Amino acid sequence: MKSSKSKFFKCLVPVLGLALVLPTASIPVSAAAGPVASPISVKSVEFVGMDAPSTPELMAQIYTKASVKVTYSDNTEKTFPLAYNKLFKTTDSIGGTIAGVAVDSKGKPIMDTSVPNNPQPFVSDDPDSNSLLQVQGAPATGLGGNPLSLITHYEYITHNQSGSSAYGIIPASMSHTIIDQNKTTGELTPVKLSKVDFSGVDGLWIPCNGSLTPWNTHLGSEEYEADARAFEADPKQTYVNPFVQSYYQDQTKTGNPYAYNYLTEVTVNKDNSTSVAKHYSTGRFSHELGKVAPDQRTVFFGDDGGNTMLFLYVADKAADLSSGSLYAAKWIQMSAENGGSADLQWIKLGHATDSEVKSYIDKGLKFSDIFLTSDKAADGFKAIKTYPSGKVEYVKVKPGMEQAAAFLESRRYGALLGATSEFNKMEGVTVNAKDKKTYIAMSYVEKAMEKDSKGTDPADDIQVNKISSGVTYELSLNGGQKDRDQAAIDSSYVPSFMKGLVWGEDLAQPDAKGNKAADDKVANPDNLSYSESLRTLFIGEDSGMHANNYVWAYNIDTGKLSRVLSTPAGAEATGLQFVEGLNGFNYVMSNFQHPGDEMIVPDNLKAAVESNINQNFNNKSAGVVGYISGVPTEQQMLAAVAKDTKPEPATPATPAEPSASNGHNSSNPGAQPTGLIGIRQAAKAAGISLTWNGKTHEVVLVKGKHKLVIRVDSQTAVLDGKTIKLPLKTVMKKNTVHFSAAVFHQFAQLK
Repeated sequence: MKSSKSKFFKCLVPVLGLALVLPTASIPVSAAAGPVASPISVKSVEFVGMDAPSTPELMAQIYTKASVKVTYSDNTEKTFPLAYNKLFKTTDSIGGTIAGVAVDSKGKPIMDTSVPNNPQPFVSDDPDSNSLLQVQGAPATGLGGNPLSLITHYEYITHNQSGSSAYGIIPASMSHTIIDQNKTTGELTPVKLSKVDFSGVDGLWIPCNGSLTPWNTHLGSEEYEADARAFEADPKQTYVNPFVQSYYQDQTKTGNPYAYNYLTEVTVNKDNSTSVAKHYSTGRFSHELGKVAPDQRTVFFGDDGGNTMLFLYVADKAADLSSGSLYAAKWIQMSAENGGSADLQWIKLGHATDSEVKSYIDKGLKFSDIFLTSDKAADGFKAIKTYPSGKVEYVKVKPGMEQAAAFLESRRYGALLGATSEFNKMEGVTVNAKDKKTYIAMSYVEKAMEKDSKGTDPADDIQVNKISSGVTYELSLNGGQKDRDQAAIDSSYVPSFMKGLVWGEDLAQPDAKGNKAADDKVANPDNLSYSESLRTLFIGEDSGMHANNYVWAYNIDTGKLSRVLSTPAGAEATGLQFVEGLNGFNYVMSNFQHPGDEMIVPDNLKAAVESNINQNFNNKSAGVVGYISGVPTEQQMLAAVAKDTKPEPATPATPAEPSASNGHNSSNPGAQPTGLIGIRQAAKAAGISLTWNGKTHEVVLVKGKHKLVIRVDSQTAVLDGKTIKLPLKTVMKKNTVHFSAAVFHQFAQLK
């Protein structure tokens, strides 16, 4: 186990990774928050990306090998490795409740009876949005950490037991998970999960993405609205009745399409109960999500689908989305390259309260109560083309029904007033508060966004060049704006200009892994989240053009794009939320859904990839909820360099603990680490297998042919069958096992 000083130092940082480089694993948060003796400051921060997966085994996993490189004012550098942490699979039971289970209006599991004599609860494989938050005054978890809450969407259920599609037919759900945040390491542990009750708002329809409001509530969504015109003509053309009958467990129940496709707001109360509101005044369309501006009044939206629209909502009061004004944008094109650019003109659709819009629904209002239609061009009728119809329609609003049209048929009404309804696959939205920018993902820039070469569409505002792999747009936000009628818009966050910021590259032919878009660029952006402190835009993919979907970190100042996470082939990266400095820790929440679904990998890889996915994720039936750890806060960056320059007392040498008179000091290549480290984080960072036995309180570490067994409250360990004495006792602190840093370091170097 002896080695030269130079060899020892070369092993030190990469082996211990998170455990000794990051202060979260080696010093308490209070120390990280304390004064830093050195005048050194952070000069720059950048993500160091990982390679794309290159083997069938890696293509079937969710993992990261990325890191964060910090450059200090004295030009020294420190690298902080990242790690992916699974919280749970959708098939896991947390505190007695299956995470992804679909429930009816009474909170009971909805049963899948598609296979005779084998009823099973429907369980989603499609986790989506996350909101990790802290409620002041929440009860303790019992594990000694900070009590947190996690709201998670389960967007839909892909298949029933017999293999038939269950999309849209089985009601969707959200869960509230009580999370224990380790006060020393920041590790998150799920404690108890319960389903959020949506019975007061007639259930939950296809909840896609979501966001955390500035007032600490979760803002959910309902996308892909049913066509109320088609439903009135023939209910079987939509999922509305099967959805309602499943939710209420009543096969005679008739649904109302106007009851769905709004923003939903979930409040977590101090007693860990939840309450739900549906904000009808934010308009009815294919809500990907809503994102609230710093003024707590202005809301930006994604409108998913083809022939969709860019909307804006301005609430009457801060932190209250129960009443406000709804606007739709007209695209006034300036250029066509790289996603194009345009000035935005806003058209006011109307003003309403939630209760006003809900009253129309309660009255049973139908499409024909709002609109008159014609089969062809006729006086007084205007041609429009919008989702979900996707066809040219000739319509006009009945007198006195303008408000109902604006909030129940927002897109059709917007098109009648001249707003642009040519956006395609508009997905995630996030906000850069300092620069007053909003970012919006357009997953596929094609179809209605291209020039109408046939001249058959009612309007052709957007005429940009096709990029099937999509574009993330940047929108400039300004105050003092007026709508088309020259009325003032009461917001300082009105988008006025829109341009492509990050775009993909379509390939003429698939590459060796089946990629149809360049693998070193974003393809089909979906989830977006922004870090103010890191000046970084995180982009998650929902790509049918990449064999594996990724999460990327894009530095908005330097333009550097770094791959920071890879998901299993056929899966979509979802649930993206950058959590900034929560009790001293940063997190990148990130899930994936439907692993192995619609894979595009070539035949020579497909069998091996699929076999690994089936083994890893319950035969493709389980999605995963989790997070990336290791992204340091500024305090942790400074504390890490301060620790390197602070002398530590010498530790007497033992057979397993060489002299470490200078502690862990980057200026001394011969230095050994001293003290205790969190063993789980250290093992994960070093790629060492770890097993915990709760009955014996033993941790088993395996590295190649070597095995180290340690026990809590013991000052000995067993290395390859031989007992060794430890310089420090192994202890359990805050639900985390802490072990001798020096001994772990030496074990990690064994060949």
